[in-house]
Amino acid sequence: MQEIFQYDDKSLLQLDKWQTINPGLRAGFTSRNGGVSQKPFFTNNLGLHVFDHKNDVILNRQGLSETVGIPLSNWVAGEQVHQTSIHIVEAGDAGKGSTSTDSAIKGVDGLITKEKGILCTAFFADCVPLFFFDPITEYIGIAHAGWKGTVGQIAEKMVKELRALGVNVEDLLVAIGPCISKEKYEVDEYVKERIPIKHCENVLTPIGNEHYLLDLKQLNVEILLQSGVIRNNIDITNFCTFSDDALFFSHRRDNGKTGRMLGYIGYTR
Repeated sequence: MQEIFQYDDKSLLQLDKWQTINPGLRAGFTSRNGGVSQKPFFTNNLGLHVFDHKNDVILNRQGLSETVGIPLSNWVAGEQVHQTSIHIVEAGDAGKGSTSTDSAIKGVDGLITKEKGILCTAFFADCVPLFFFDPITEYIGIAHAGWKGTVGQIAEKMVKELRALGVNVEDLLVAIGPCISKEKYEVDEYVKERIPIKHCENVLTPIGNEHYLLDLKQLNVEILLQSGVIRNNIDITNFCTFSDDALFFSHRRDNGKTGRMLGYIGYTR
């Protein structure tokens, strides 16, 4: 399977396929490389909530802003509470969460917009980044989907919101970004019981003692398909945040003491 996220050998993995469709679009995912943060956040930590030095994080964010051509003052971030609330981003939201967690949009794990000059962002270190792009209406979105957000159907809720905004779901493109792979994601019976039974066979592998390997990528695919997204319009990364340690932070691999990558999508003016 061809990799949808193209690594530039410096710091970014970009959705070149989408950016070719619309040259004004900026969409991608940062690696752990190319920043100024010190251990254990070395070097390109983009998260302000992990006890890294704030000035280092801001410098890392400013570096990305220069690369994508959208100023930090126009970034938008949600609070990310592992739930399923979605916010439609407007011009007045510019800057929320860009340099402070206190100013992030409260209680939100999904962002949607078509505003030019705004960069919608979300932060990851094993959870699933979901990217949305409708080339026709130019609506775009990003969602943070941990296991709680995934079983809470945030993917379906993003699709419903986009449909309500006038998107024809048959036109909608979705990309599933770097996250923890099935081979590295062991869960217990508590998690298993919260996965819809109709999906269990396709996403869970029993490994004994009421533990399972969970395929978060495939579970999100199943939810997107039941939401009407065409399978050929769903691209899935091959990257694993746990295994690809030279590229990514991993909350599970690093026992919680680690940085955060940033998923981003927006239009230049």
